[in-house]
Amino acid sequence: MIRKALALGVALLRLWLWRPSPRVEEPPRIVAPGEPAPRAELLLLALLGCASACAVAFVVVYAVDLPRPTQLFGLCLGLMFAFLASALVLLGKRLVPDEEIEEDYPAPEREHAQEDVIGIVEQSGDRFTRRRLLKVAALGTGGAVSAALVAPAVSFGPLFHTSALDRTPWRRGRRLVDDAGKPLRAADISTETFYTAYPEGAPREDLAAPVVVVRLDPEELRLPAGRESWAPRGILAYSKTCTHAACAIALYRKPTFAPTQPGRALVCPCHYSTFDPATGGTVIFGPAGRPLPQLPLQIDGDGNLRAAGNYSGLPGPSWWGVRHR
Repeated sequence: MIRKALALGVALLRLWLWRPSPRVEEPPRIVAPGEPAPRAELLLLALLGCASACAVAFVVVYAVDLPRPTQLFGLCLGLMFAFLASALVLLGKRLVPDEEIEEDYPAPEREHAQEDVIGIVEQSGDRFTRRRLLKVAALGTGGAVSAALVAPAVSFGPLFHTSALDRTPWRRGRRLVDDAGKPLRAADISTETFYTAYPEGAPREDLAAPVVVVRLDPEELRLPAGRESWAPRGILAYSKTCTHAACAIALYRKPTFAPTQPGRALVCPCHYSTFDPATGGTVIFGPAGRPLPQLPLQIDGDGNLRAAGNYSGLPGPSWWGVRHR
């Protein structure tokens, strides 16, 4: 009896495990089936490849110094978008099936409308015979086009290793010299004018190299705390690069009919940013976003002016100060 019961149980279990699955009827097609178009697929692959090549060529032209780069930029971008547009037109006309109806669509119901959209997407790809290859080509073209569009962002400035932007040629003990290389002496600095000086033995083309030197009455100075020794005998030095747009500080305003005329100031003639040398180069007028960086000075045994350290801040346009404010 036990053997018969076990045999019957095994037979029932086999019938239950191997029973035929119910036949599921496929839902009716929403998009009419289309015939494969291998030639159109090959042409689509060729257009995507040409667009990718133009995008890569744009990046190469942007990175390499070539003659007439503006014309090459326009040619690469124009051809890239032309090939992309042609590929999209071909995709819509030859490879994606469409339908024509003579009556209006019924009012959509939310649940059924979502199912119809999924069905349309799935059934629209029935004509493709090289799906994997087309996906790889589309991803490659998208990456190349993205690289071409992002490449010009490099011109905004370096993203890595930006510490080089913080370095200046000024060091403690470096002498101040004029444009002829002659050292500036403290006794030669007048209160009626201002002077342009450079770091001795350093490149003058550096944005942080030139400074303006002025002399004020020590009693007029109202420097920030910690800078009491930065202006020996009332002599001050500030970066010559305006903190607004990196223009040169080229004017020195001094009163000629006191007390009604404004006091002494360093002025950028390009956008009229005005800085007060007596208070640490603070902005008193104009679009500059932060004070002029001050260079601490010292006088050596021969009466020459030397730097006593580095700037009080980073020289250059004020975007840095605005960004960190």
